[in-house]
Amino acid sequence: MTRRLAHRRAVLWARTDAASSRSKPGAGGCAPALVAAEKNLSPDRGATAAAARRNALRSGPCPAAGRATATDAMKPDELERRLLYRDAMMLIIDKPAGLPVHAGPRGGAHLEMYLDALRFGLGAPPALAHRLDRDTSGCLVLGRHRKALRRLGALFAEGAVKKTYWAVVVGGPPTPTGRIDEPLRKLERRTGWRMVIDPAGQPAATEWHVVAAAGDLTWLALSPLTGRTHQIRVHCAALGCPILGDVVYGASPGATTAALHLHARAISVPLYPRRTAVAATAPVPAHLAASFATLGHREPDAERADQPSALLMR
Repeated sequence: MTRRLAHRRAVLWARTDAASSRSKPGAGGCAPALVAAEKNLSPDRGATAAAARRNALRSGPCPAAGRATATDAMKPDELERRLLYRDAMMLIIDKPAGLPVHAGPRGGAHLEMYLDALRFGLGAPPALAHRLDRDTSGCLVLGRHRKALRRLGALFAEGAVKKTYWAVVVGGPPTPTGRIDEPLRKLERRTGWRMVIDPAGQPAATEWHVVAAAGDLTWLALSPLTGRTHQIRVHCAALGCPILGDVVYGASPGATTAALHLHARAISVPLYPRRTAVAATAPVPAHLAASFATLGHREPDAERADQPSALLMR
């Protein structure tokens, strides 16, 4: 299949009925040869597809949000092992893919069910300072009490918290580095909802950097400058390089069995004015490790996803 045909298929909307919303997790296909990003990306690569994606994302059917991967529900005694940072105000945990952070309309397990295990002597469990999508893994910040949550909420609202996401995308962006500014709004229909690009929507900006590329896959480091729902997923699709495993914004139903290849790799929180910003890094999870390894990544032993870790404990 030619790249042009692949991208034409990628602009088709994903229907999220009961079958397509439960895609089977998998590693996805990866080319074995690693090449330098600049050599692999031709000047016009993704330009035509990006325009088509941008137009498709502005309107059209509105399926319910899909589920590209599913992991077993978190066991209460597992949550503490995923702790990346802890102090009197804040916790940072490594959220597993496949677990929503809060209850949804269909019920089922969610992260808030297990936060009681992270009280560490306080009278109430910590609470979410921000959110990650159900199928996104990695750094998630929790406030330990109301004062902390107010402070963290202000930092996120001001854009003072710096976030780095890693993604494996199909194809590649038009340039090795860049920034996309495309406003987003939520489009709701009886069949579900999705985020779409709309000039009248909320401002949304994402910076990208190509880390490596192999075959038709590219490893991107992404920094969202705003915090809109599904922002990185929509922006990658608009660039003509949807995230591998994204059944909502990236591929037609049944076209992929790969897990969503999006990971909240690192976060930096300037919580204390007279101190260095608190930084944490989440190891690449096991279900994405093969894809990132093919693109040249090797996780240090101290940060392996299968090891209980407190990477930054104070």
